[in-house]
Amino acid sequence: MGKPKQVSKLSDEEIKDEVRAAYARVAMTRRGSCCDKASSCSSDSLASRLGYDVDHLPASVTESFAGCGNPTALAELREGEVVMDLGSGAGLDAFLAAEKVGKTGRVIGIDMTSEMLQKARDNAVKLGVTNVEFRQGDIEALPVEDESVDVIISNCVINLAPDKSKVFREAFRVLRPGGRLLVSDMVLRGELPEEIRESIRSYTGCVAGAVPESEYLEMLREAGFEEVEVLERSGSGAVVSSKIKAVKPAA
Repeated sequence: MGKPKQVSKLSDEEIKDEVRAAYARVAMTRRGSCCDKASSCSSDSLASRLGYDVDHLPASVTESFAGCGNPTALAELREGEVVMDLGSGAGLDAFLAAEKVGKTGRVIGIDMTSEMLQKARDNAVKLGVTNVEFRQGDIEALPVEDESVDVIISNCVINLAPDKSKVFREAFRVLRPGGRLLVSDMVLRGELPEEIRESIRSYTGCVAGAVPESEYLEMLREAGFEEVEVLERSGSGAVVSSKIKAVKPAA
């Protein structure tokens, strides 16, 4: 077996292929990839530790969870809103959001991994949830119409995107004026050793793809967002979980 390529030697598409393969394994093995690298935990216990109320959900919803926060709890979702979840996985955040927006609201989950999408769709049938749909797509090129979404949430996914600026520009495009973005993500508050920065396993594990928090916030502002702020931080060391809010200016 040859030595794995360094992250800096991979194209954006090669990185996406690695991420897709990693999360296909997560869907099939029921073990969260980010969970493995960012902390020692099981996916269901991780969800509980992050403040999720998951007792009413089947194991198939939580067993592949790989988040680093609880953006749904911070989003103050209201009845009738349209919510989009970037990197929806097996559907945990999407299903909880669906409960909050009610029958008059709608949730769109976006994921690029076929195995995760199938799992999420199966979970929707199992739960009898009808106000959620899961679309296959790249969060750098969202399969969603302009100004059609009220709220965007995302949980430990944007760090996996090679071009985060594209993600934020796309988020800005699909949000309605006055719409808001709430994400939990891994960001840098220090320097990573080169061997970690160049490791594709660290990248798919939500570490090597993280950027400095200040750069993350600036990319949001450059995309057009206002009121960009860090609501919470957790963890210590070079890589931490930040809960970030941003708002698209009202028309």
